[in-house]
Amino acid sequence: MIIGKVVGNVWSTRKDESLNGLKFLVIELRRDENIIACDYIGAGVGDRVLITQGSSARKAMENEEIPIDAAVIGIIDEIEGE
Repeated sequence: MIIGKVVGNVWSTRKDESLNGLKFLVIELRRDENIIACDYIGAGVGDRVLITQGSSARKAMENEEIPIDAAVIGIIDEIEGE
């Protein structure tokens, strides 16, 4: 898992049918490094989130055939020691 911050949304009217109804977010991992992650837990812009990637992201979405590489799996409330 990795930590990122939601910095925006992505809309796409034309996409693979298995992606219909899913929300996509722009996640900043480090300064000048962003990824797109599928979100099904309701994260929003400004939230710090936990991200999983690869086959774990597909398992998190409960569909191992879905064509995604990253998924938001948690919204962070606090990080101790920051």
